[in-house]
Amino acid sequence: MNMSEPVANETGRDLNMGRDSGWLIGADIFAVFLALIGQVVLTRALITEDYGIFIIALDVFATTFLIIDLGLPTILTRDGANCVNKIWDAIWRIYRIQFICMIPFVAIALFGVTIILDDWISYLPVIVTCMLVALAHIFSYAPRSGLRAAGYAWMEACTKVIERLVAVAGYLALFYLDSSSVESYAIAFLIGALAGLLSAILLARSTLKPNSNNYQWQDLDDCWIDNKSLILQSLPFAITLGILPYVIRIEKFIVAGTMGVDSAALFHVAQIAWLAGLVVPQALRAALLPILGKRRSDERKFLASIEKSLDLCFGILPIGLFGGALLIQFLLPMAFPEQYTDGSIGPSAVELFMILLIGWCLTLLATPSYTALQAGEKPWKFTLFIGFVVIFGTIIGFLLIGSMANSPTWGLYAAAIASTLSSGFLLLSSIHLAKLWVIVRQRKTDFFAAVTLASITCFGFATNSLLAMSGLVLFMFVPRGWRAILATDY
Repeated sequence: MNMSEPVANETGRDLNMGRDSGWLIGADIFAVFLALIGQVVLTRALITEDYGIFIIALDVFATTFLIIDLGLPTILTRDGANCVNKIWDAIWRIYRIQFICMIPFVAIALFGVTIILDDWISYLPVIVTCMLVALAHIFSYAPRSGLRAAGYAWMEACTKVIERLVAVAGYLALFYLDSSSVESYAIAFLIGALAGLLSAILLARSTLKPNSNNYQWQDLDDCWIDNKSLILQSLPFAITLGILPYVIRIEKFIVAGTMGVDSAALFHVAQIAWLAGLVVPQALRAALLPILGKRRSDERKFLASIEKSLDLCFGILPIGLFGGALLIQFLLPMAFPEQYTDGSIGPSAVELFMILLIGWCLTLLATPSYTALQAGEKPWKFTLFIGFVVIFGTIIGFLLIGSMANSPTWGLYAAAIASTLSSGFLLLSSIHLAKLWVIVRQRKTDFFAAVTLASITCFGFATNSLLAMSGLVLFMFVPRGWRAILATDY
């Protein structure tokens, strides 16, 4: 089956995993680079307490408001390629449903912030601004998903870069003016988020708005016939999206609650670099989902696409492993104030990152099985999967961090280890629920080599030993990954 086969409609581009994931990965890496510059500016312009309040408020709203998404953009990504001419109408249908659901969660999120932050009244302008940022991000998902499903991943990529460019430009202007007002930096972030949202809507309108209305909702999928069917189909994804952010934020929240804002800020700096790397598996999943969505009724083609995507993941792993480790080894000490890397408020953020990097490798390898659950015939299995991961991460986080909370150093080491163990659980549980053990058994040597050598390599980087060189063997996967990028016969 040709991976770039035409979509069954009159408009749109051919779906191609290599091309689309390339655009998304490139844009996400550039956007994260800009975001890293922004974080550097924030840590230098704001006192540690203001910086900690800012990131905690953003995280609270981001996690709470994701439920407003309702899983509808995910359904659009999965089904949009079936009828590109209905995507524009679907975007506005999604908006109408989301607006209705928005109001109660705004109240819940505001209440949650007042519980977490003791001095929330003095930070009320920042809190409201962070709330609007989170809403702008949520409402950008539908047009971006529509562009991706129609084969215009490059346009989605542009909107992400625009958002970050505007926000970082605002940060730099404020820094040049010697501003230390957290409210001003929050407004700059909001302007960037609104720019990303507006550009996504305008590009979707210019590209996806049909010339005629001769298509029916069932051309997308039977679940689009009425709102009840649509919401029931998206409900598993809605529940999943409501708890998904906790997979990567559990440890930070536990650290903030048991060790204080300063420790949370240090762990956040280490996580910034780790989250930058996570854009790679996220982009791969985004490009793979519409392809698997079209093939979910054909097991042979479905598994063939899984195999090719796994080749790509193995090929990317050593590049990300060494590229990330070497870059962060030199970049973090130069970019962030010395208290984040000199051990004065806990361990070095560089050392924490090296532990988190093992989790990145495990998350990357979980990309095919994770996406297979999203695209499968039983979306509730995906919800069950994410629920298991969150429960595991919460338990292991409280056990490890709670037992070491009296020591800033060992408490943060425990947080990094807990995050990595959660990534390992994510890999194993996704493989099991997606019933892909047959592929794992066929490639058990590849999996064993990747996990073992990546772990040894990260330990070597953390201890500055020659063990870091053991991972060079993993570059044997790169040629196979390159062929997977170029391949069109899936």
